Amino acid sequence: MDVRQLKYFVTIVDSCSLSKAAERLFVAQPSLSQQILNLEAELKAQLLIRSPQGVAPTEAGKALYRLSRDVLRRMDQIRQEVQEGGGSESGTVAIGFPTTIASTLAAPLFERVRQKYPGIRLQIFESMSGYITELLANGRLDLAILFRDTESLGVSVHPLFDEDLHVVGYPVPNLGEHDTTCPIQFLGNVPMVAPGPTNGLRLLIERTFSRAGVDLNIVADIDSLPTMLEIAESGTACTILPASALARRHFQKRPPIRKVVEPSMNRPASLCWNNSVPTIAATQVVRSTMVELIAELHSAGDWQGITLREPPVVEIAPDPGPTTPVPREKRRKA
Repeated sequence: MDVRQLKYFVTIVDSCSLSKAAERLFVAQPSLSQQILNLEAELKAQLLIRSPQGVAPTEAGKALYRLSRDVLRRMDQIRQEVQEGGGSESGTVAIGFPTTIASTLAAPLFERVRQKYPGIRLQIFESMSGYITELLANGRLDLAILFRDTESLGVSVHPLFDEDLHVVGYPVPNLGEHDTTCPIQFLGNVPMVAPGPTNGLRLLIERTFSRAGVDLNIVADIDSLPTMLEIAESGTACTILPASALARRHFQKRPPIRKVVEPSMNRPASLCWNNSVPTIAATQVVRSTMVELIAELHSAGDWQGITLREPPVVEIAPDPGPTTPVPREKRRKA
């Protein structure tokens, strides 16, 4: 086993395809396949499952993937620190953002890290939160923002903020043009689009409507933020999203956005990391930078509709004070 084989394996898993990985690596596909067969023979384990849809790692392959990424990351860190004389944070940090979070945080984070830590290379993944959760669990991400505030097996959580949800779009009866809030009872049977049934936001919407006794009228399942916003802009249906979803989008005619109230709808957002993925110095500084940047964007009014969580309180044990030495004579008697 050598570093080249580990790089090949990681690229295959990231690409979900042998042919795409071969193109990225500039290696002939038969040669790449032989390298993986040699690796499987050496480790005495099947690492990949091949199907018409592509390739996916087995459980053994997932373990190798996590370890290989750590080895490759540390190799990059060694190379960069030696070249730069040491003393600076360097390496690759992979981060996953749900689409609504990425629209507000991704670009400012890139600019801040590029300015303060030029030795760090960011890999930013943007998708629906369910896929980001899967990538984090598989060790393909170092950090992710997820809509949760409790830890789970193998995943640490740093709560960041609570995010208010808003109804976005036109066909809402009983609301005036300048209303900034929308009681949930006004949304009964209003045509609405939302993410698919397994999405966390969809589950929150269904649960809130059910508890309020309001009829929810989902007319389409759409796992695409741009498409949901286009529909809301057109006036044919509403959607429910955080204010950040509209922050950096240009509309021909911006749809109205009103905070859902009576009851309000909100969800927690936390910075998460996989405990099985070793943390390097670059990951630690990016983690701190994200927390600082979110607070700055909120304070400046660039991130509206969120309530920051208080930083966790670290309890410090009381100082017992200086201890009085026991005379040698008393120690002998004892």
